[in-house]
Amino acid sequence: MFLVVPDPAHGLVAAPESETDPDPLTQQALTAEGFTWHSGIEAYTRTPSSRAAVDRTAHILRDLGHYVFASWTPLPRN
Repeated sequence: MFLVVPDPAHGLVAAPESETDPDPLTQQALTAEGFTWHSGIEAYTRTPSSRAAVDRTAHILRDLGHYVFASWTPLPRN
């Protein structure tokens, strides 16, 4: 399962729920879209983020068989 959402500090974030979610095919697909792994937040990130980028990333992950929660509204900082 992945959360796909823009974040003001990190750009577009694709965060896996568990360590096993980003299998090799998923890693390859995200890398091809310009994402890199950010160990500090344990998620894939890239810039820029846009509504279309959120939708495209969610679609790619769903096509790979993942459950995806996606939102265009940036997450608030705690």
